[in-house]
Amino acid sequence: MAENLKGCSVCCKSSWSQLQDLCRLERLQCRALGITRRNLGDFEVEYLCDYKRVRDEEFYLVKWRGYPEAANTWEPRKNLRCQGLLKQLHQDLARAPGGPVRPGPRGLPARAASYLVQKAEQRRALRRWEQLLNSTRSHRGRITVENEVDLHGPPRDFVYINEYKVGAGVNLTPVAVGCECHDCLAEAAGGCCPGASHNKFAYNEAGQVRIRAGLPIYECNSRCRCGTDCPNRVVQKGIRYNLCIFRTGNGRGWGVRTLERIRKNSFVMEYVGEIITSEEAERRGQVYDRQGATYLFDLDYVEDVYTVDAAHYGNISHFVNHSCDPNLQVYNVFIENLDERLPRIALFATRPIRAGEELTFDYNMHVDPVDAESTRMDSNFGLAVGGSPRARGRIECKCGAAACRKYLF
Repeated sequence: MAENLKGCSVCCKSSWSQLQDLCRLERLQCRALGITRRNLGDFEVEYLCDYKRVRDEEFYLVKWRGYPEAANTWEPRKNLRCQGLLKQLHQDLARAPGGPVRPGPRGLPARAASYLVQKAEQRRALRRWEQLLNSTRSHRGRITVENEVDLHGPPRDFVYINEYKVGAGVNLTPVAVGCECHDCLAEAAGGCCPGASHNKFAYNEAGQVRIRAGLPIYECNSRCRCGTDCPNRVVQKGIRYNLCIFRTGNGRGWGVRTLERIRKNSFVMEYVGEIITSEEAERRGQVYDRQGATYLFDLDYVEDVYTVDAAHYGNISHFVNHSCDPNLQVYNVFIENLDERLPRIALFATRPIRAGEELTFDYNMHVDPVDAESTRMDSNFGLAVGGSPRARGRIECKCGAAACRKYLF
């Protein structure tokens, strides 16, 4: 039995920094971890949890990484080499409830010190969530998380997924055929996949959508002869921009902003969730309304039969807010499944988007009904809402756009 296990290895559940902390706690040197006699006595500041001024000297109460709170010590400013944490503490104090706080010779008021600890714990929770999101994502674009507004931590009961989760009563039929093109853009045999479905080729050579909203996109699939560099494979490659989930400051909950410049007509993200029947959506909608929120997106390209529910399973699009003047537009996309009742929902940039700008789309969007049924949003992402999803009262809009309609629905 032992011979069968030769060469096997198991991933350590502790992080690199945690292992280094253990070495320092036990006063052990480890060359592999970079713990030597020279740096064995170096300790890392996890966060600063109090602040006081004695005469003209500043002191900070330090929580040491790897040590319990009972080991916290007051350290003079000259002993600390953590500029980022020092700056962060003073920023937190400026935003603390009740206004800016001034320290005394014994430290901060209890409420202010408690707030600093809560912010530190929140940041740790958000960093763990950020690491989980990035370990789960299959797309190139990296996800960061920020909350400098309140004490909300990661959302509960939300699982990050990269593609549709198929619910009960829903069957996805795999595509049976693919194109035989050598060059799908320049030499499209039989019109390639779009032509076979009597539709136009959706992209230019840069992968930007060139058909108007309302027309479907048919991408090449796993049965096509073309390779992964085919210009008709865009949505299936996933998110390629680095994006940030951030807490909004005007009551809209979480939002998403891009950390990179996005060109007009570029694919940004797909709306992903659990595919359920409309009957199940009606049942869940009533439950979500009682809870104060819903994330139901009707797939009504040709027929209102299925709905995407991103309440508990979804990707970063779960956090995208509404705007009456959005910078993203919905397109219906077909790749591995050609059932027109089950399109994939892709969001493309309607204009150039600056780095740092929030990403939004219109929850109550309408496209030209002559070419296709309107895709409508039967949900609210960032706000708590009430009322039946099929007969809901008027909901105030907080998008702040100059052309704001004042109400979501």
